[in-house]
Amino acid sequence: MSSIFTKIINGEIPAHKLAENDSYLAFLDIRPLAKGHALVVPKQEIDYLFDLSDEQLSGLMAFAKRVAKGLEATVSCKRVGVMVVGTEVPHAHVHLVPFQKEAQIDITRKPIEMTQEEMAALAEQIRPNITT
Repeated sequence: MSSIFTKIINGEIPAHKLAENDSYLAFLDIRPLAKGHALVVPKQEIDYLFDLSDEQLSGLMAFAKRVAKGLEATVSCKRVGVMVVGTEVPHAHVHLVPFQKEAQIDITRKPIEMTQEEMAALAEQIRPNITT
């Protein structure tokens, strides 16, 4: 059965996409810890990050770096944190979380509230700042 991320990749479920190439996709998290919280996934459905080939893992991180730079250019933050957490979705992924204080990247925190309209507008602002 396809993961929710595979369904997003295939266009079966809507998402606020930020960047995409043949191998990777970045989109806004629907339960953001901070404004601009994004997920970066390989398009190939592999459950565990460290089961990715060396080439896939390095490609994922290089892609995530470009997305992080785009987030930094758009969202007021001290840094963009990187997290590899969660087993709720059986699809390798990294979280990119813009933050002012490190406490903002605590995965156990209650997500911030953002409407779909706010997320769509934010995605529109971020996209031009990501180099592909």
